[in-house]
Amino acid sequence: MSRFVARLLVVVSKQATVRGSISQRRTPAIIRPSIRALSTSHGLQSLTRYDETTDWQKKLTPEQYVVTRERGTELPFSGIYLNHYEVGMYHCVCCDAPLFSSEAKYDSGTGWPAFKEAHGTWEQDESHTSIIRRPDNSLGSAGTEVLCKNCDSHLGHVFDDGPEPTGQRFCINSVALKFKPRRNKESENPEKN
Repeated sequence: MSRFVARLLVVVSKQATVRGSISQRRTPAIIRPSIRALSTSHGLQSLTRYDETTDWQKKLTPEQYVVTRERGTELPFSGIYLNHYEVGMYHCVCCDAPLFSSEAKYDSGTGWPAFKEAHGTWEQDESHTSIIRRPDNSLGSAGTEVLCKNCDSHLGHVFDDGPEPTGQRFCINSVALKFKPRRNKESENPEKN
């Protein structure tokens, strides 16, 4: 129990540091998740994998940290990838795992980048993707959270009101993503003279 309390104090002090650094400079607004009741059961696991060798607060910007590690959300219509239409792949900002192809991106009108399916989806099978789904009630009703399968970073949520053929709308925070453009084949294989 005392280890749990000590860990809780470390997390709370880190959150205070992040909040202080966010308020000191102009940054995009982030909606913080509501406070949730904590369980005191033995063997309590973090909401995200805790790798003691990774200091997420040093690796990420304050905005990225709040969204990916604390399950925050960008304000609608504020993300850099909302109106982004370059061809390429969207990767996890924490671990660089490929998450969504630009070919699956569409304008949902909701204020966040939206994708029809995760990269690696084959028909309804997501076993070869870099995402996992988890039930989530933080939005006020039953929902489904989308996480990176590799590092458990919070990416956003998935809804059943997307376009055909999948009917899915992956509503993803821009700060949880890192875009890599598709390289032109000519630049990969320069002509030999």
